[in-house]
Amino acid sequence: MTPTPFPLPAFDDNYIWLLPAHGGRGAVVVDPGDAAPVLAAADAGGWRPQAVLLTHHHGDHIGGVAALRARWPDLHVVAPDDRRIPVASQRVGDGDRVEAAGHAFDVLAVPGHTVSHIAFHGHGLLFCGDTLFSLGCGRLFEGTPAQMLASLDRLAALPGDTLVCCGHEYTQSNAAFARAVDPDNPALARRSEEVTTLRNDSLPTLPVTLGDERACNPFLRVDAPAVRAAVAAWSGDGDLSRVGAFAALRRWKDGFRA
Repeated sequence: MTPTPFPLPAFDDNYIWLLPAHGGRGAVVVDPGDAAPVLAAADAGGWRPQAVLLTHHHGDHIGGVAALRARWPDLHVVAPDDRRIPVASQRVGDGDRVEAAGHAFDVLAVPGHTVSHIAFHGHGLLFCGDTLFSLGCGRLFEGTPAQMLASLDRLAALPGDTLVCCGHEYTQSNAAFARAVDPDNPALARRSEEVTTLRNDSLPTLPVTLGDERACNPFLRVDAPAVRAAVAAWSGDGDLSRVGAFAALRRWKDGFRA
């Protein structure tokens, strides 16, 4: 049975993920960029974090760890092998397996947003940081289009019932871009309507199944004829390679204004 992850809002649009342990009052915390939501949830729920999982080095994903360690000095912190994350007590890479609060996760290297970005997959859950978003993907701050496309292909190959737990509430703005790219996609239209309803009620749009993302997310649909045609029309190049089409799609999104 898939355990239930809880998104804790932080900053303007971040999510810190809380995954309760099997029994007891422990939990796994993923990407705590801010300690305050975690401390508030711990005080309200009477639980304590047993482990922290970090997907990449950006401050809005790791900035709260020091304050959490100040309260729980023995807190175990799992992070990618990147010296820009000084708070790590265990560094992991592709193919490693992590045990945390009774849960086991496989570590997947997913470079693109950053060169050392990792994701954690297990128990039907995918904690993917800023690599894959609902209806979008992360910006390429350090990696190449080829790296990011390979990372997204890898994530897209996971089981369709996997729950995607990403690092930001970007779904509504991503939906506007996705519909500009793929306006005749009925699955996307349904997801977009669902997202609007959820956000109007101030509810999170996450987690979402990977199967839904494969049907709706243009960055997972680079090979779909409708997406390729839209990219060709936008770029003025009808002979783009697969990586070239992805790179053009990402550039289009970078400059898109709804």
